[in-house]
Amino acid sequence: MTRVEVRNGNVDGAIKRFKVGVARSGIPSELKKHKFYAKPGVKKREEQKEMIKNSRKRKTRD
Repeated sequence: MTRVEVRNGNVDGAIKRFKVGVARSGIPSELKKHKFYAKPGVKKREEQKEMIKNSRKRKTRD
């Protein structure tokens, strides 16, 4: 669970830090994944596509 402390009455800054913390924890992407049912074969194909995409990114970075 993401916790944020309000400092010096700065609520806007606390909200911003909270949003960043939630995004880093991966909660929004997990919600997206569980929004609908994906068959195991489809899920496997998507994971393979993601792996290929990430490996290409890593190759171009090096």
